[in-house]
Amino acid sequence: MNVYTTDKIRNVVILGHGGAGKTSLVEAMAYLSGITNRLGNITDGTTLSDYDKEEQKRKFSISTTMAPIIWGDTKVNVLDTPGYFDFVGEVEEAAAAADAAIIVVNGKSGVEVGTQKAWDLCEKYKLPRIFYVSNMDFDNASYRKVVEDLVELYGKKIAPLYRPIRENEKFVGYVNIVKQGARRYVDKQNKVECEIPDYLQDYLEHDRETLMEAVAETSEEFMDRYFGGEEFSEAEIVAALKTNVSDCSLVPVTMGASVNLQGIMILLDDIISYFPSPADTKIAGVNTKTNEIFEADYNFAKAKSAFIFKTIVDPFIGKYSMIKVASGVIKSDDTLYDVENDSEFRVSKLYVFEGSKPVEVKELMAGDIGAIGKLDAATGDTLSTKATPIKYGKVTVSTPYTYKRYRAKNKGDEDKISQALAKMMQEDLTMKAVNDAENRQTLIYGMGDQHLDIIVSKLLTKYKVEAELERPKVAFRETIRKNSDVDSKYKKQSGGHGQYGHVKMRFEASGDLETPYVFEQVVVGGAVPKNYFPAVEKGIQDSVLKGPMAGYPVVGVKATLYDGSYHPVDSSEMAFKTAAIQAFKKGFMEASPVLLEPIASLKVTVPDKFTGDVMGDLNKRRGRVLGMNPDHKGNTIVEADIPMSELYGYSTQLRSMTGGCGDYAYEFARYEQAPSDVQDKEIAARAAETAE
Repeated sequence: MNVYTTDKIRNVVILGHGGAGKTSLVEAMAYLSGITNRLGNITDGTTLSDYDKEEQKRKFSISTTMAPIIWGDTKVNVLDTPGYFDFVGEVEEAAAAADAAIIVVNGKSGVEVGTQKAWDLCEKYKLPRIFYVSNMDFDNASYRKVVEDLVELYGKKIAPLYRPIRENEKFVGYVNIVKQGARRYVDKQNKVECEIPDYLQDYLEHDRETLMEAVAETSEEFMDRYFGGEEFSEAEIVAALKTNVSDCSLVPVTMGASVNLQGIMILLDDIISYFPSPADTKIAGVNTKTNEIFEADYNFAKAKSAFIFKTIVDPFIGKYSMIKVASGVIKSDDTLYDVENDSEFRVSKLYVFEGSKPVEVKELMAGDIGAIGKLDAATGDTLSTKATPIKYGKVTVSTPYTYKRYRAKNKGDEDKISQALAKMMQEDLTMKAVNDAENRQTLIYGMGDQHLDIIVSKLLTKYKVEAELERPKVAFRETIRKNSDVDSKYKKQSGGHGQYGHVKMRFEASGDLETPYVFEQVVVGGAVPKNYFPAVEKGIQDSVLKGPMAGYPVVGVKATLYDGSYHPVDSSEMAFKTAAIQAFKKGFMEASPVLLEPIASLKVTVPDKFTGDVMGDLNKRRGRVLGMNPDHKGNTIVEADIPMSELYGYSTQLRSMTGGCGDYAYEFARYEQAPSDVQDKEIAARAAETAE
């Protein structure tokens, strides 16, 4: 593949709701640019982007894939992202590497939740964007409705560049508003000039006026000419629109039918005409040697630097680090320095990815996207030279809150599963595998139930190990509410020395639920010799690990040793420790024991219209709503305290209640006494488990 200079590169992320037609659009682009010689489709699993077995099986994208589309003398690095919310981490990584975005809207379904989430992501990264209305070849596709809905949501920024010509409900051509001309399709791709239909004249005038106002606002000279009634040339309009699109003050709308290759060429032309190249974009890091700001700005003349925005770990194709070059020119055989690991390495080969296929390249200019194989580095690491060590900001991805317990289906596979999960976590920053030693369970965190199912499915298909998902155990605690006073004697006679330990102890609530126990001794007159005090405390220390009620850790207990007796020959540390363990069990159960459940502090962000449903659901889950605040974007943030056990399955429930609009986050807050029905159920469940 040729080397492209920074001004001849466009980095574009494809965003949109699941099923909007993103992968079909990328497939059409790849076909027209000559990467593929046949047009694949999702149903047959033959697309360039969805090459993973899981994607082919499920008929939707799971990972971000890259395709370098060569269009004229420009290289468009297209990043095709998943639309389903469980794979938002992939989308966030791609957005961090892109300089602009195409938001795909299904012409049949119209503006959906994923459309709005894509817009919010573009706002977060300040990405210039174009809306592409797909499936225009369907009878019930409505471009007009999509444009109206977008204008209602985002105001005067929305500017259609085209209007569809329909005859007998069929999409047969389009009107170009910039050129004020019409084209009719003769076959799938080819088109001829035609008259502008009368019914489109009003739209044309309105849309043209919107564009001309935007052009006029780019300079005082243009403003004077606009008010003087002068016409702008096509070149002036295109240059002014590029300025407006680049500063996000204008968002064009275009359209097409990807399967028929209609509208794809004009979209590619518009990407090159209106989107900024990396040369027009800013990026800065920190020189860790001098602590000064390093303004890389995709300048090929500056010191080499790049950042890893995504990692691919595949048992078949190996490990690749996807990089975006932020400054300089990176060549194969270069020696680079990883700031995070403080290590130097030699780049043996550089690649660009065409879907799943790595294609070797000699060099990557500033602003270009490529990959380095077999690199011992993580997503978010910066690569530079040791002479000029640079560090860029990390890629920020969403926090996973949905978790389940997993276990190996076959004995002995535990190590294989943990190794496979470690590899998968390098690739997917929104999954976490956690060993919960306290409850003797291994947990896996993800963005939703579907995400967790796919992780388990990938373990089987890619790594040949089977895992099962189950409801996780909740980390309850045990404590006491009242006081008790016990007398415990451990006496055992055997041949030779016997065992003798005798303690009298008081137990009460310490009032500190952060600490398992507090131990005090107030023995007078040497009833229990001092050298046995540590043994008594050790007995208490061992006892609080598994409480007498249901085997959960004990918190908030104060144990006071005040009397006892000993035998000069038979007493030992072991005997006093055992006596203390017996005293603890008895004293704990006599002091009104209770189970404590973990309480989470929960924040749910939902559109105002769903607030009632969310509140009702939280009440059912024993949640206590503490407050509601507007976020001034049409959403309400509901703050509540909720038992951790009631958060199981919450992500699925919230999505179904809010049509996918709702988001939530939580963190552990404290422990509170569990209601008696929850306590009884838990004690019975633990007893049954122990009996098994």
